[in-house]
Amino acid sequence: MRSPSVITAATAVFSLSSATYADSQSPSATLDAGVIVGTTTSLAPASTTVNKFLGVPFAAPPKRFSPPTQPQPWSQPLNTSQWPGACIQQFPYPELSRNFTMFLFNNPAPEESEDCLYLNVYAPACPAPGNGRAVMFWIYGGGLQFGYASVPYYDGSYFAAYEDVIVVAPNYRTNVFGFPSSPELPLQERNLGFLDQRLALDWVQRNIHAFGGDPSKVTIFGESAGAFSIDALLTSFPKNSTPPFRGAILESGQISYRGTPYASSIPAWDALAAALNCTDGQSNLTCVEAASATTIKSIIEHQALDFNPTYDNRTLVTNPAGARTSGNIARVPVLSGTNAQEGRVFTVGQTNVTAFLETTLGPSAGPEFIATIEAAYPVGGWEFPTAYDAIAQIMTDLVFQCGDALFANATAAVGIPSWRYYFNASFPNTQQFAGGGVYHASEIPFVFNTYPRVNSTAQEYALSNYMRSTWARFAKDLEAGPGWNAVETGAQFLGGAADLDLGVLGTDGQSGVKVVRESAVDGRCAVWRGLLTRGV
Repeated sequence: MRSPSVITAATAVFSLSSATYADSQSPSATLDAGVIVGTTTSLAPASTTVNKFLGVPFAAPPKRFSPPTQPQPWSQPLNTSQWPGACIQQFPYPELSRNFTMFLFNNPAPEESEDCLYLNVYAPACPAPGNGRAVMFWIYGGGLQFGYASVPYYDGSYFAAYEDVIVVAPNYRTNVFGFPSSPELPLQERNLGFLDQRLALDWVQRNIHAFGGDPSKVTIFGESAGAFSIDALLTSFPKNSTPPFRGAILESGQISYRGTPYASSIPAWDALAAALNCTDGQSNLTCVEAASATTIKSIIEHQALDFNPTYDNRTLVTNPAGARTSGNIARVPVLSGTNAQEGRVFTVGQTNVTAFLETTLGPSAGPEFIATIEAAYPVGGWEFPTAYDAIAQIMTDLVFQCGDALFANATAAVGIPSWRYYFNASFPNTQQFAGGGVYHASEIPFVFNTYPRVNSTAQEYALSNYMRSTWARFAKDLEAGPGWNAVETGAQFLGGAADLDLGVLGTDGQSGVKVVRESAVDGRCAVWRGLLTRGV
């Protein structure tokens, strides 16, 4: 187990920590592996204190490139009063892109370690009603390259204090440490990050009662790559199965409608092995396993090596959209949505629409398709005054919004309750870069109620409270939904009649929801449909 004060980027010295420091006010919980002692926080004017258990081990210190295993029991109470560090992170180069990404998604930078499989629990301190509270299981984003559970924005205390739910937030491995693509590894042992998430969900089933939670009332929620992960989970549990969760909330991401499958990462693995001089007839895997984490991190960052998930038909099925449209997935109600200007954070500095499309879509797109896209996003008008504005919206629609429209409607079409939201609010004190608008991930601090209080407005306060309560309402009563109409059919995306079933959050200075037709925001999605549904 880890010592809460000693974590380095490459290795960590972990040891049991006695709870002799604790006084009678420190909360404790008895898990299947031993007793933990946490800390508390109070949020005025909430009537209940929040018990926080931070850095709880849900797995043993993992062996590099190996699946996670359950932790060994401990005999003395374990101190879980400090946020744990992160798994090894991968950020892009060149420096401009690296610094920009790190500023937005890695600030403050955590300590990093391969020994990182810990989770945080935020629970109301008062006795649980009935059979226990609903549980919200958070999966962070980061492109499956970076991210960690202890980002201050992900503090679940407000959910626990004001919504009477429990939040669990685990770490999981990313980049090559989480998704190694060595041909020497069995196919079903390459998506280690997904296996980490599953072991954390299993930990919830075995232990959440110790915090007043009901293991039958788990809702998974996540953003970006966290939403990718959720879609992978949803589509890997077949019809009539019983997954370890009953509901799902996907923020700005899904994997069913990507347009193209994940590319093989074996070339990236080979490049890493070559950089480590692991190519002289020896086992690449054994050689890479022996390298330092710091060296590996430097290579994959400087060479921009992407390590994608592998289609193993265990944690990631070959055709997620096909599984959904065939109805061969578990009946798990979903709430999904996107932000109005997701792409602005990814396209800063882009000023040539044609060049962007050629690079993004590849040579197979052809000049006619590119011309069609350019006509749909004309530069120079009120909507897209600059090329950057058009490029950012193309990125928004292609990567996020139009895929979510297909996801939400396909889910409803097979009889699974599906709700959809559209986040459209920005504030001066939440703008992390000039012209950011309603950028990717900007909804997160409103969901968790962790938005900056300095120079905040009454709308921010009310909107955040509304979104937090809406997410919690969904987790508590899935069949009732978030408070607006469920998506009924796929007709609206196909151009047919549409009901009012898209919940717009924060638009026009509002602090609640405005319900509109999906066609009100999906007008350009028709041009992307063929690409996004290719191979389905």
